[in-house]
Amino acid sequence: MALVVTQQVPTSSSMSVSHGPAGVGAARRRLRAELRECGAPESVVDDAVLILSELLSNSCRHARPLEGGQLIRAAWSRDPDGSVTISVTDGGGPTRPRPSSPSVTARGGRGLTIITSLARAWGVRETDATGAVTVWAVLEGQGD
Repeated sequence: MALVVTQQVPTSSSMSVSHGPAGVGAARRRLRAELRECGAPESVVDDAVLILSELLSNSCRHARPLEGGQLIRAAWSRDPDGSVTISVTDGGGPTRPRPSSPSVTARGGRGLTIITSLARAWGVRETDATGAVTVWAVLEGQGD
């Protein structure tokens, strides 16, 4: 008799959103709904939504939309161990994302520091010859 082991297929999603605040809100709502639907703990849902918000906001502020339009791409997946990988792909900008040390009164500059504190890992990769850039983060899963 053969033993067959099944493994849950990761939940994943990808969407194109407008390069602006409206796109951030739409992506946040969809990510929250999908993670809740697949049974992710509320703390993971909240952290994932915050990471996605920061990545999208940074993209809107510091990068161009993808070639051929006014869109950027948001994607996420949830692995069987509960970890969540979140990525945002845009048309790149004059600099690459890196954490900063803003003053106490600064209005911004804390996004990647927040992501660093929440995520197990994050990074940046050039995705193709068009100059598109993907910033990704992996959020550690918690027992479901």
